Amino acid sequence: MENSKKEEWNAPQPIRQENKKVVAGVLAIVLGGFGVHKFILGYTQEGIIQLILGVVTCGIGGIIGLIEGIIYLTKTDEEFYQTYQVGKKGWF
Repeated sequence: MENSKKEEWNAPQPIRQENKKVVAGVLAIVLGGFGVHKFILGYTQEGIIQLILGVVTCGIGGIIGLIEGIIYLTKTDEEFYQTYQVGKKGWF
């Protein structure tokens, strides 16, 4: 008798892409003036610029983060991944 039952626990798993869309989007909306979302996505230079801009403008620069957060959350997962994590598009 042949056992046709697969051992799924032992099967190789496909490589999963890490998508930071929701985390980056929510942080951009909540803490956009501090550039936290830029650091999460690995954009250190843009994050420092966003932080300085937020401090110099007394938080008014946070509008950029709000806009970016909305843009992040309205993109599909694949669009976000390709644009911001693979393509490394730093602004908007």
